[in-house]
Amino acid sequence: MGITTGYGAVLPLRNLMMTIVAILALGLGMGHGGARAESTVVIFGDSLVQGYGLPAEQGLVPQLESWLQANGTEVTLVNGGVSGDTTQGGAARIAWTLSEQVDAIVIALGGNDMLRGIDPSVVRQNMDTIVQQAANSGAAVLVVGIEAPLNYGPDYKAAFDPIFADIAARFGADYHPGFFTAFEGDVLPFMQADAIHPNAEGVAQIVKVVGPSVAALIDGD
Repeated sequence: MGITTGYGAVLPLRNLMMTIVAILALGLGMGHGGARAESTVVIFGDSLVQGYGLPAEQGLVPQLESWLQANGTEVTLVNGGVSGDTTQGGAARIAWTLSEQVDAIVIALGGNDMLRGIDPSVVRQNMDTIVQQAANSGAAVLVVGIEAPLNYGPDYKAAFDPIFADIAARFGADYHPGFFTAFEGDVLPFMQADAIHPNAEGVAQIVKVVGPSVAALIDGD
């Protein structure tokens, strides 16, 4: 069961339920006195986070968790990715995504808004809602940016591109310029057949670039 969308093809309701179950399980799995040995981080986004088109173990969240752990960061990542989601969808679900068990959140939304040509002022308002609620929860916040192509003209790009850095600065959140900064030159070898979603090797390249920012978020650097 799902809702047909553009970016990521389907918005499956089971993705929402899986995120809820994962966060609830973290609470139930706490030790005596509520102590937890590792940080819990939600990766909040769309199909790029959800792992569209990839075996579960090759998606962004599993690869990023393995990278962080291999580099000495004790962490549990929760997959808060929903295929097809926009910033409007993110604004609607951010409140229940956050809980006392969430130490930090990485917010990576905007790709579907950009592909649909949604008014940048709407995207800015939605991102403001998402990041404000995340910051108010006490969780550490990392905002991942995205740049628009020139398909919608230079005015659209000029209004869209600064949104994510601006909102991060407004709420004192960390900022990373974007997942696709991992690629230089010919990106097609790192993409799936749709030329939108990264393949497993592309995800590995993204993890190498974004991993240090996530580690710094968790460590408070």
